[in-house]
This record gives sequence, C-alpha cells and structure tokens, in this order.
Amino acid sequence: MTAVLETTEPRTPTAASGQPSRGGSRLGRRARSKLTAYLFLAPGFLLFLALIVYPMIKAFQMSFYDWNVVAGASSKFTGLANYRTAYHDPVFWRGLVNSAVYMLFTVPPQIVLGLLVATMLNNKAPGRALFRVLFYLPVVTSWVVVSLLFQYLFADSGLVNWMLHDVTHLTGHNTSWLSGRWTGMAAISALGVWKGIGWSMMIFLAALQGVSKELLESAEVDGANRWQRFRAVTVPAIWPAGVFVTVMLVIGGFNVFISVVLMTNGGPADSTQVLLTYMYKQAFTNLNFGYGASIAVLLTVGVFILSTIQLRLFRTDAEDLA
Repeated sequence: MTAVLETTEPRTPTAASGQPSRGGSRLGRRARSKLTAYLFLAPGFLLFLALIVYPMIKAFQMSFYDWNVVAGASSKFTGLANYRTAYHDPVFWRGLVNSAVYMLFTVPPQIVLGLLVATMLNNKAPGRALFRVLFYLPVVTSWVVVSLLFQYLFADSGLVNWMLHDVTHLTGHNTSWLSGRWTGMAAISALGVWKGIGWSMMIFLAALQGVSKELLESAEVDGANRWQRFRAVTVPAIWPAGVFVTVMLVIGGFNVFISVVLMTNGGPADSTQVLLTYMYKQAFTNLNFGYGASIAVLLTVGVFILSTIQLRLFRTDAEDLA
C-alpha cells in the first residue's frame, strides 16, 4: 500500500526544484527584448521631446504673454490679447491669404506634373536613370541658392523679362515681377513648383512600381485602352501615395518661408507676407515674441484641421474607388 501511494503522489513542479520553467524563461526574454527596444528608442524620443514637444508647449505659453526676452525681466500675462491682435491685424489676414494662394498655385501642379513625369519614367526607355536624377536634383538643391537664382530670373532685367519682351514680344514692357503682390506671388510659386516636382515624382514612381502587372495585363486582354487601365487599375493602386503627397504638399505650402524672405522679404509694404515670414518679422525684428508665438499657434491649429479634413475626404474617396 505504501508503495502504491508513493508512486501515485504528484510530482513536484520543475520550478519548485530551483529551475525556471519554460514559461518564465520566455517571459524573461520578452521583457529583455522590450527593454532593449526601449533603450534604442530613448535617444530619439528624448530628442523629439526636446526639439519638438517642448518648443511647441513653450510657444503656446508665450502666446498668452507680452514676452520679454531681456534677461531678468518679467513677462506680462495678457491672456488672449495677442489672438485678438491677430484677428484685427490686416497684415495677418493678408499673410493667410498669400499662404493659401501659394498653396493653391503650387500643390495641384506638383501633383499633376509629378505624376505625369513618374508615369513617363516608369516605362523602360534609354536614359531613364539620368532623367530621374535630373528631375530630382532641384529637390536636394539649397533653398537659398535656388531662391537667389529665381530672384535673378524674375528681376526687371532678368531672363524671364528678356524672353517675354525681347524674344517673344508677348509683353510690351518689362514686368516688375517682385515689386507687386500677385506677380511676386507668381514668381515665388513658380519656384515652389519647379523645386517640388521631383519629390512628387519619386513618391509616385515608387507607388507605380508596386502596381500589379498581372492586373494591367488582364485589363489589356479584356480590351481596356491605356486610359481605362490607368483609371481602373493604376489610380486605385497608387491612391494612398496620392493622399500622402497631397497632405504633405499642403502642409509644406503653408510653411513657405525661405523663398519669400530672399525673393521679396514680404514686400513691398507687406504685400507678399506669408504667415511664417510675418511671424518671423514680429518675433525677431519687432521683438514681439508673444504675438509671433500666437501666429505660430494659429498656423499649427489651422494646418492640423485642414490635414484632418483632407484625410477624411480622401478616405471617403478611397472607399468609393474600392
């Protein structure tokens, strides 16, 4: 009887004998793996907090103050006074309109021309790699260099006036492109389009290379012409890339800065000011940091709302395409 009891007695778990179980070992490895990942992410996350999050919080705080940058001097809390100033400031509204005009003048051409160039360079042709590099070259060229170049091109005695007046005789006199509001915005927008086509091209080109060749061949066998294949197969496949390009270009359009500063400096008489250049002028020229911060906050909120609306609209269109 004693022998039977000894044989039927439950065995002691492995963990009780001092040896870790397989489950515990697996949990330990998972914890160490997570810790390793967090250690790798920590430097970038700390930089994100220091360079992005903290300045945003600080700018939001400054927008409620008459901020004094003198060491040891106190700043006066003014509440919503800076936002009320922006509401009644005609230059602020002119800068908002100019930013919207720049966005409308540059985003659609960059999308259409970028997609057109990407479609052409997606086909096998001699010199395809060279043309890809040439179209992308303006993207990596310094904004300062190309802004000064376009300032020379659109000068009163520049290449553009020479072509329009002396060569083609399309105009009866030289146009002072950078001395007027709308002509100045046209010159700045031309630079934006020229510099941004290559970026849109690369995004669309990557998307086009992922389009299913089997679907295209099946559509061709079914009798679809080139346009029908593009509309029914290619467009739905590259739609996410198009959404990304559009949202990023709209954000970039409202953040135009260097080209305006170097080509017109917001003049004449603040007629070509955009939101970022006016913010810079208020903060670093007039030393009105509180008002400059309020302009930055309004721009951030406006771009965020606009981007959210775009994503919702494009999501609806994507569902219709599907």
